[in-house]
Amino acid sequence: MRPGDEATVHQLLGRISYFHALFIEPALAPATAATDSEPCCNHRTPARAVRPDAGALLAHSAWAVLDEVAATLGARAGRCPSHGTACCATCRVASAAAAVADAWLATEHRAYQRPEPHGPMRQACREAAAARLTRVFVHQHHAPCPAAQAGETAGAWLLPGTGELPLTGELLALWRDPLAGGGSPVVSWLNHCTDLDDIRRVLDTRRPTP
Repeated sequence: MRPGDEATVHQLLGRISYFHALFIEPALAPATAATDSEPCCNHRTPARAVRPDAGALLAHSAWAVLDEVAATLGARAGRCPSHGTACCATCRVASAAAAVADAWLATEHRAYQRPEPHGPMRQACREAAAARLTRVFVHQHHAPCPAAQAGETAGAWLLPGTGELPLTGELLALWRDPLAGGGSPVVSWLNHCTDLDDIRRVLDTRRPTP
C-alpha cells in the first residue's frame, strides 16, 4: 500500500471515531440485540485456516478504533455470537463496521424526527459498511476471509445520501473507493457542526420550501 493510501485510511478511521464521539454516542438509545448473528470463520466447523493474530493485528493498527467504537454499542455489535479475541481480524472489522452503520442510521433518524428506518434499509447499510471497510482492510493487511466476502446484496438504492442522513451517508460514500484519490476526502460542512441539532438545522434550511 502506498504511503498516501495509508494516510487516507487513518484519516477516515479517525473520522469515524471523531464523529461517533461527537455526534452519535451522546444520543445513543439503549442497545438492541443483533438480529443477524452469524459465526465468523474461527467459530465454524470444520475449522478454516484463518489468521490467528486478530487481537495483535487490530491492537497495533489504526483499525483498533473500530473495536473501540463498536464496544460503545453494546448488543448492537457483533454478527458473531462468539465475538471476541478468537474471531479473525477481518470478521471483527466487518462486524464492527456493520454495527457502526446500523447505530448511526437509527440515531440520525431519531435526531431528525424521521420514522424508524425499515429493515431493508438497515440491512443495506450494514452490508455496505461491512463490505466497503473490509475491502480496504483486506487490501491493507492482506487478510482475506471467506466469511467476510459476502459483498453488498441488499441494493444500493436503499442507501441514504449525504443530503438525507449526512453522517451515515458520508460514512458510506467515503468508504466506497477511498484509495482512488481525490484530494481532501473529509472536508465537508459537517466539520462546522458540534452536535446533531446543528446538523438538523442545516438540513432544515436546505429543504425546499412548500
